[in-house]
Amino acid sequence: MSKSHHAGVSVLALCVALSVSSSQAGAQTAEAFYKGKQITMLVGSGAGGGYDAYARVFARHASKHMVGNPQFIAKNVPAAGGIAAANQIATSPADGLTIAAHTNGIAMDPLFGNAAARYDAQKFGWIGSMGKLQNICMSWHTSAVKTIEQARQTEITVAGAGATSNSVIVPKMMNQLLGTKFKVIAGYEPGQGDTIAVESGEVEGVCGLAWSTIKASRSQWLEPGKINVLVQMAMEKLPDLPNVPSALELITDPAKKQVLELILIRQEMGRPFSTPPGVPADRLAALRQGFDATLKDPEFLVEAAKVQLEIDPLTGDQIEKLLAKAYSAPADVVKQAAILIDPAAAAAK
Repeated sequence: MSKSHHAGVSVLALCVALSVSSSQAGAQTAEAFYKGKQITMLVGSGAGGGYDAYARVFARHASKHMVGNPQFIAKNVPAAGGIAAANQIATSPADGLTIAAHTNGIAMDPLFGNAAARYDAQKFGWIGSMGKLQNICMSWHTSAVKTIEQARQTEITVAGAGATSNSVIVPKMMNQLLGTKFKVIAGYEPGQGDTIAVESGEVEGVCGLAWSTIKASRSQWLEPGKINVLVQMAMEKLPDLPNVPSALELITDPAKKQVLELILIRQEMGRPFSTPPGVPADRLAALRQGFDATLKDPEFLVEAAKVQLEIDPLTGDQIEKLLAKAYSAPADVVKQAAILIDPAAAAAK
């Protein structure tokens, strides 16, 4: 056998060995990848609020349900009503080591023309949602406005955070759809700024606050006579508030109701988690499996109940279907919803 033939065989063997080695590296399981790793969880809200409470309770239990048992480390990114966290996750490495606990509206901000939302929400890897977000409008017990009908007759001041936050969007939306007279005092710190403003008497109430947030971070408000719940905004009424009117009940105009239903899709996905676009399918599947298992963990549910967290999960697939429905809505309905959500962004679109 010639030397050249021997050399050819050696090169071929080396190529085969390299190919096998590369194939084995590429075939690394999700469990092997996550073993000994740390997952950074961006929380799109300030510390101490409802989103933060949900995310941190989840993080305390998630490791034992994830393949490879990676540790979850929370990092608050509260700017711009959660859009800053969404923008950051959109450009994070697609390796499955960074996820985001989003505010509910970020997935539809691009649809409604928010120029600050520099991402395509339908390309995110949706992991799931911990619960629906059923917003309410409420007044403090010292306010003269104690019913939604009175809010249609008398101006009431309500605290709001940033321009894209629910506490700013929802009262303006109610003014347009229901004829209420909410006067928004915006600029309060995301998280607890609006609720502190209510307690201190700076404002009379908040409109666009999640009922689950009150239960999680302001449970003392549930004492009889402490607050007046004026109206609730959700696809279905809250079991806790059977006698409080829903916005959908009060709107009789079919066109307005269609617009409100599109807006309420933002709330159905409630407290969603995602990866950046392009995370390998097996790692996204592992994150989804770990997420779903965590939300069924008896120890997690005990802690969630102790701090008044309402767990009403959606799967990643369910979030994808909600977004597909929203993004396929008629253009005129989207435009009208966008005007209510963010008039300036809608005008510039």
